[in-house]
Amino acid sequence: MRILYIGTGDIGLPALKWLLGSGHDVAAVYTQPDKPAGRKMELLASPIKRLALDHGIPVFQPAKIRAPDSVAQIQSLEADLIVVMAYGQILPKGVLEAARVACINLHASILPRHRGAAPIQSAILAGDGESGVTVMFMAEGLDTGNILLVRRIPIGRHETGGCLHDRIAETTPGALAEAVALLERGDAPSIPQDDALATYAKKLGREDGEIRWDRSCQEICRHIRAMNPWPGAFTLLSDRDGVARKLKVFEAARNPRRSGPVGQVLQAGSRGLLVGCGSGSVLLREVQMEGKRRMPVRHFLIGRPVVPGVILGAPGS
Repeated sequence: MRILYIGTGDIGLPALKWLLGSGHDVAAVYTQPDKPAGRKMELLASPIKRLALDHGIPVFQPAKIRAPDSVAQIQSLEADLIVVMAYGQILPKGVLEAARVACINLHASILPRHRGAAPIQSAILAGDGESGVTVMFMAEGLDTGNILLVRRIPIGRHETGGCLHDRIAETTPGALAEAVALLERGDAPSIPQDDALATYAKKLGREDGEIRWDRSCQEICRHIRAMNPWPGAFTLLSDRDGVARKLKVFEAARNPRRSGPVGQVLQAGSRGLLVGCGSGSVLLREVQMEGKRRMPVRHFLIGRPVVPGVILGAPGS
């Protein structure tokens, strides 16, 4: 089949690699425009773009894929199949209907649960026991299309957002291979989603990483795992000069048996910082002070002592 790939996030790299080696004709790749990154704010190409160019595949980067000229260009490619994963823009009807066979999306959740931009973090935040990838026929609504197939994977007890991201990425080639085979045979399932079971996973910003100490220790630990590495869980700790600075938290453990005032450091030592919360307490094990390197709390406390009674977080948070 003649296939067009549309995607930007590196979660889609394994799927694109499979397509490039599948024997199908990858006609072109569409990805988001290069974005400035690093201290020098130099334009950085997406990993999807770099992979496509390495294989001699034409790459297009419209600022708005909804623009009439972009839609017309996609239609002119006369693809049999359009494969989409983590693109970052909503596709218009003209693109959804441009492929002869289908326009399918690889979504990193078990739909209809966690529709939207942050399904991986949302699954961990919610305490779900499993996640996976759903291959669906694309529709104009947000992740509302009929389901072709689902590949499920369990979520580990200590799994972070980054780890789950990578495991889902590794699952996509097998799911895509099966979906393409079903479409080629003409017997692909098309199962409507139950909208009553749908949840929404909104796009995350840096501010979503802030720890709410009034929540339970279970919720806070899930939050820390879900936000690792992006957008990063953090709290505020006043420095020696009295200025509240960000303290990123990468690893923590819940302690439902000991409690204390919300956000207050109950204990500081070689095992970590024990902090009171809405229910129980949380032991912070690995942190990074703003402008410093990431380290175990026992090392952090050597250069930055924290005494019991200190309150973490913004006042009133």
